[in-house]
Amino acid sequence: MMGVILFLASGRLNWTMAWALIVVMAAWIVATGLAIIPRYPQLLADRVSPPKGAKVWDTVIMGIAGGLTVAGYVIAGLDLRYGWTSAMPAAVPVAALILTIIGYSIVVWATASNAFFSMAVRIQKERGHAVATGGPYRFVRHPANVGMVLQFLGSPIVLGSWWAGLIGVVCALLILLRTALEDRTLLSELAGYKEYAARVRYRLVPGVW
Repeated sequence: MMGVILFLASGRLNWTMAWALIVVMAAWIVATGLAIIPRYPQLLADRVSPPKGAKVWDTVIMGIAGGLTVAGYVIAGLDLRYGWTSAMPAAVPVAALILTIIGYSIVVWATASNAFFSMAVRIQKERGHAVATGGPYRFVRHPANVGMVLQFLGSPIVLGSWWAGLIGVVCALLILLRTALEDRTLLSELAGYKEYAARVRYRLVPGVW
């Protein structure tokens, strides 16, 4: 879908950085499968059908972020077609690609480290939901959201569009809001999370928040 949107909007197939971003996303999908299928095959259900018990506010936030992401792809393609963004230094999209790869890698690491990793914020009582404390969860309480913020900020710049980058900033802010609401939910509803939060003090950025 990403490729169709980008190439239709731009009117061209010879867009190197768009292909690079598609490869990165494809690698993330494959890596996620390799991370969860051998260890947590039950998590595949989250990616096949809407999970039960998802918080309404999370569905709204992620729905808006998803719609904005698609809009960002369209804007990036149109930006390339009509030259809305003046030429960026070549190093900028490359640096953004590295940032995006780091973001996706953190999400995969968090997925592989959490037997209860879900696409939606919910308490999985039917599975005996317990707090994840290994892997990146040793450093911050919401590492997957860290990865998502990096991905939202980096991807539009990989495509060479400052205008799409503004949409990426909005999406990143939505993830910050989601993090605050998710953390509040876990503190009030998940057994053992208060004790974990006392040990791992920061939600996203060590020493900051």
